[in-house]
Amino acid sequence: MSTSPTISFIGAGNMASAIIGGMLDSGFQAANIWVSAPDDNHLQSIRKQFGVSVTTDNRYCAQQADMVVLAVKPQVMADVCSDIAPVVQNTRPLMVSIAAGLEASTLDEWLGGGLPLVRVMPNTPSLVGKGAAGLYANDQVKDKQKGMVESVFSSIGSALWVDEESLLHAVTALSGSGPAYFFLMLEALEEAATDAGIASETARALAIQTMAGAAEMAGRSELDPGQLKRNVMSPGGTTEQAIHTFEEGGLRDLVKKAYSAAYKRSGEMAKELAKKQ
Repeated sequence: MSTSPTISFIGAGNMASAIIGGMLDSGFQAANIWVSAPDDNHLQSIRKQFGVSVTTDNRYCAQQADMVVLAVKPQVMADVCSDIAPVVQNTRPLMVSIAAGLEASTLDEWLGGGLPLVRVMPNTPSLVGKGAAGLYANDQVKDKQKGMVESVFSSIGSALWVDEESLLHAVTALSGSGPAYFFLMLEALEEAATDAGIASETARALAIQTMAGAAEMAGRSELDPGQLKRNVMSPGGTTEQAIHTFEEGGLRDLVKKAYSAAYKRSGEMAKELAKKQ
């Protein structure tokens, strides 16, 4: 594998664009990035934005690469993989899929078998460089290839490995769906503060900054979230009253129930998708 690997993206949607932008900001060279998609007009806009090479030919795009990122919808993945299979069987690149629900064994079969393959579960904050991605590698993936995947996805946030593919369902329920959980909390806080008389724009700005600040503190601190929470609380104070209300209302159990529902649905969707192929 070359010192400066060539990375090809099959698919040019928002997530692919976010990853490319993050890579370039992290020092990857545009000359080593290829992108393919059926819409040439869209490709030309990506070329102008990032300075990368583009083509409407998926096979040609895959042929250039040390690492191929499959960034197409699950519904068209089988056709895309079958199309590029003869090429990747010859060049043997690292294959990376960001499609939810499609298992590594299925993807490998469509690609002709025996290829190093990594599944990645990114989330929507990746679009602003604050993503959290879960990664799983099959047995063919070498340590150096793992490092390459980490360098790509850490350019748009955090990239963490799981040892078993089934744990990607747990990742989906946590970081994949998680942004919506926090948006719900923002929505609820804004509504409560507005009811108390604060202008909605002010309430939203304060809630967003409070959430961002709390996340930054949690990321930088060696203390666990429980202790950070207690550090904000004073005996008989406002925070203590609010936390007691959350606890008495069963917030912890509700969060666990919601997480379990997302986890279960992730598994169900994977099975549904497999039946459609």
